[in-house]
Amino acid sequence: MSKFLLVAMGGTFDIIHKGHLTLLSSAFDISDKVIIGLTSDELAEKKGKILIHKYEKRLENLTVELLKKYPNTSFQISKLNNDFGPAVLEKGVQALVVSDETSNQGIILNKLRAEKKLPPVEIITVPMFLAKDGKRISTTRIKNSEIDIEGNLLSIDK
Repeated sequence: MSKFLLVAMGGTFDIIHKGHLTLLSSAFDISDKVIIGLTSDELAEKKGKILIHKYEKRLENLTVELLKKYPNTSFQISKLNNDFGPAVLEKGVQALVVSDETSNQGIILNKLRAEKKLPPVEIITVPMFLAKDGKRISTTRIKNSEIDIEGNLLSIDK
């Protein structure tokens, strides 16, 4: 029996890496169902992100990865046009899974939920998965060929 019936989490998932998988695993470890907010191209652009993949491709890649790594789970992917998507409106959401980097989002979310007379969610902060050099794994670092999706350092002398 899982701790929660429904949890939410979100991300851009441009290049799915070990950090994303750590967050997803944590969400599926504690809940029967996970709502995953997938950042829209417009929101990503507004946040200054330079995407490799458009929304449809990121949705496809994320779905394939979820079905492969978490075959017996229940999940729903929602397009995020703002920071919180369904987590603000969905009464049944009991927890928000965040990284160290995004943990402040939980405080904002609970404020928004209170305004809508919804119960607060528990904030589950998952420590960042670090690359071999002790720095965080990020899509930017992967795009810059500093590390691979597992966090292994790539030689700049290629």
